[in-house]
Amino acid sequence: MSCFQTLQDYGLRALGIGERMLPRSDFTLCDQFVLIGSGMLWNIYFGAIAVVIGFVIANGVALAKNSTSTPLRKTAEWFIFIFRGSPLFIQFFFAYFLFLQLKSVSPIFNPLSAAWLGALIVLILNTAAYSAEIFYGALRSIPKGDIEAADAYGLSGWTRFRRIMWPTMMRLAWPSYTNEAIFLFHATTLVFFSGFPAWQQRGDALYYASYFADKTFNPFVPYPILAFYFILLTLVVIGIFGVINTRLNAHLPQEKRRKIRYRPNLIR
Repeated sequence: MSCFQTLQDYGLRALGIGERMLPRSDFTLCDQFVLIGSGMLWNIYFGAIAVVIGFVIANGVALAKNSTSTPLRKTAEWFIFIFRGSPLFIQFFFAYFLFLQLKSVSPIFNPLSAAWLGALIVLILNTAAYSAEIFYGALRSIPKGDIEAADAYGLSGWTRFRRIMWPTMMRLAWPSYTNEAIFLFHATTLVFFSGFPAWQQRGDALYYASYFADKTFNPFVPYPILAFYFILLTLVVIGIFGVINTRLNAHLPQEKRRKIRYRPNLIR
């Protein structure tokens, strides 16, 4: 079988398009590149959706933590504490069994036990907690002079936040938030190794890499391929967030612009 034929047969297999049966023997390098690349579609799906929705939630939680209202502040603090204080793998585990219990209550909860929704919710809440703490720190670090200048111009309430505080908060938080987004994409590899099953062997990139490692008894081919794909994905994320960072700092002199530096988390 040619590599082009393999791409046609297995390129979208992780989405249920193409050959249903996985190759059983005589694995070629092309087979491994194509199937692991197919699984990356799930990692991109989980990461992209979680980043977008988690970003919105994180802004709200950061504002709640900075609120003078005690119920709002305490709710935000406990939300951040719970999701930052427990391992992501354990969150997947408990969420899956919680969703199974809800599934037994009513059929309306059936999609929650599927990885495409249930695991996505866990990733959204997890990244929202980490990002909220980053945004809260940036919010507290806004120079008082900026706020005083806004007051002098007669800006107050929502207008002051939208035009002065929020852009400054984003500018201060963006380098750290970029690293959180990168780690989130890496964390998507835990989805199909937690309680959420891969339906009809339609797993992510790590799922297929483990399949080839088990079948060939040689982990030194599929796992470097997996690492290669994630390095490419990381470069794409850094590029996209770098463009946004440039836009956020466009008004500053070149020497004062905050640079994005990738600082990998060894443990979370």
